[in-house]
Amino acid sequence: MADLIITESGAVHRPRNVDWKRAAALLYGDWGTSKAYVIGLAFLAAGFSSLPIILAVCALTGLVGINYIVICRHFPDGGGVYSAARSQGRLLAVVGALLLLADLTVTAALSGWSALTYITSGAEHIAWIKLLRDHIALTTIAVLLIMGAINYFGPKHSGSLAVALAVPTFIVVVILIGISVPHLTTHFLQPRQESLGTLWAQFVGVILALSGAESIANVTGVMKLDSGSTMDKPSVARESLKAIVPVAIEVVVGTALLGWAMLSLPSVLGKTLHLSDLSSISSVLQLRSEDMLRFIGEQFAAATFSPAVGNLFGWIVGIVFFLLLLSAANTAIVAMIGLLYMMSRDGEMPRQFRQLNRHGVPIYPLLIALGLPTVVLLLVANFTALAGLYAIGVVGAITVNVGSCAFNRTVGFTWYDRALFGVTFGILFFVELEVAHTKSDALFFVFVVVLSGLALRAYTQKRQGL
Repeated sequence: MADLIITESGAVHRPRNVDWKRAAALLYGDWGTSKAYVIGLAFLAAGFSSLPIILAVCALTGLVGINYIVICRHFPDGGGVYSAARSQGRLLAVVGALLLLADLTVTAALSGWSALTYITSGAEHIAWIKLLRDHIALTTIAVLLIMGAINYFGPKHSGSLAVALAVPTFIVVVILIGISVPHLTTHFLQPRQESLGTLWAQFVGVILALSGAESIANVTGVMKLDSGSTMDKPSVARESLKAIVPVAIEVVVGTALLGWAMLSLPSVLGKTLHLSDLSSISSVLQLRSEDMLRFIGEQFAAATFSPAVGNLFGWIVGIVFFLLLLSAANTAIVAMIGLLYMMSRDGEMPRQFRQLNRHGVPIYPLLIALGLPTVVLLLVANFTALAGLYAIGVVGAITVNVGSCAFNRTVGFTWYDRALFGVTFGILFFVELEVAHTKSDALFFVFVVVLSGLALRAYTQKRQGL
């Protein structure tokens, strides 16, 4: 238990050994993955008229990031939505936390699955790779178990891994943007061809990548303190700001530019794939929507240098985003551990969830963080079914979080903080309604997670005599 910290007041705390660089890497490992699939989703939804949707998603992503800079300033003990909603009611806080738990479960499973798809695409002719793809759910479970073994030694070590994964990803994104900039054009952009209702549905279908913000709000509980603060009076305002801002800028700007690059691909596909009509080009882009960044890298590198260089760079992009998606799965595991630990500390979950190993890691939350995505992976039929479970949890959790902050009178929020929360809450509330209306499987999944969690809470309170 040497890694535990006991303050002068006698309180026991988990060690705060994650600095802002590691926190940024953990955040990037989740938030940064959005560009790997949001761009392709946007094209599937709206084709060559998808640029306004991509820009709207980037704007909402930036707005959510600003919200969480404020939230992390006032809630230094982690917990995200759970901490923010608790002052408005313990039940609301638990429901918000369970919504987040559902999102993190799917994030871990989806990221692991997508990582394996990214790295094996185009190599199905190799026998052992074909075997892995044929049993990709079981392979993903094995990868998550390895992540669990790393996290057994604490978030400092998994954060170090995240730093190693984030740096090459950033370099690759910069190169992707660099080789695509000379080819950017508005020539192939098309005006909106659908009704406003359909456009709203397309927008909602593309914003399935906001979970990273809640991840950083959970990690604040193990972040290093700002200078001058203490364990009894913690503050991570400066540390969390330094972690969030560079990641948010990279995600927003990078997604916008790479989305534009995708819509400029027809300018080079005539040279690289001998495609000239938009219908054929659209078919190819739809086929490569799941690994769109790899396709962008292949084509622009081939047009700039040679087909051999394009193929090589495509593999580099595939390998790097394979690593980034693994980092996203790791971030989800870390966030689930922190969330369950905090709920147990507050008496909302069994006291056994507070038992720590000698590295300061809660044992049972770690097992649950591995067990939940394992069950999901064993039950879903394919990647599409898994992706359909993704959005409702995180949008619901963020909605509860910012809504609670907007009406919270016990924390020193300014009036413009509350206005920011109110605007964000209004947008996300209607997004959540749309997701619940159109994704019945996701609604059922969240219902099961929330109901099971509330049943466990009731059992815990009964054992406590409440």
